[in-house]
Amino acid sequence: MPEVVIAKPRVGKFNKNAARRVRVAGKIPAVLYGPGSEPVAVEVDPKQISKILFSETGHNTIFDVEVVGQSLAKAMIVDWQREPLNDKLIHIDLKRIALDKTLRVFVRVKLIGIPAGVKNSGGILDQVLREVEIECLPADIPSHIDADVSDLELYGVLRVGGLPHSEKIKFINNEDATVAHVVTIREEAPTAAETEAAATAAAAAAEPEVAKKGKPEDAAKAADAGAKKPAAKK
Repeated sequence: MPEVVIAKPRVGKFNKNAARRVRVAGKIPAVLYGPGSEPVAVEVDPKQISKILFSETGHNTIFDVEVVGQSLAKAMIVDWQREPLNDKLIHIDLKRIALDKTLRVFVRVKLIGIPAGVKNSGGILDQVLREVEIECLPADIPSHIDADVSDLELYGVLRVGGLPHSEKIKFINNEDATVAHVVTIREEAPTAAETEAAATAAAAAAEPEVAKKGKPEDAAKAADAGAKKPAAKK
């Protein structure tokens, strides 16, 4: 059975202070919206939301939400915010969905196997797209998309067009978009800071020699002064 999230309507003003009071009470401020009903500000249990987000289907999980005084509705988590320091959930957006209407979601791409270019040529596998956007019915949303990269040689590329396709899902990304490729490890060029530091070190090493030589005009003055110095008395 799908998870049932209990949503309690919030009353009063909806500002930062009100949201803070909800969090202090151990709940998460949220908004439930979608076709067929007006948006409603609610508060939900953070344990229920975390359980959904860390499940196999994650934010694409379809669950029942029960607003006190209203009938059950199918919903998904479409957005959420976390506190930067302690990573606690501080707000979520819930969207009502209809099971007979398609929707667009982002799905994780899971790479399977070790590329031939890694095993035989010393390359490295670089995953460019970790999620792809698809369109399908809610019941057809996959938890992830498996992509076998075992046959990728050095400089080989897996594109969106090469991902497993089916009649139930439609890829929104460009078919030519790179999902993963096998590349070589390149020697990094020195940064601007490293180049400047090297130039400074070279200049510092040359300074004693320059100081020893002195300026031409200083040397000429010294020679002239020695020539004019009177001879010592006997």
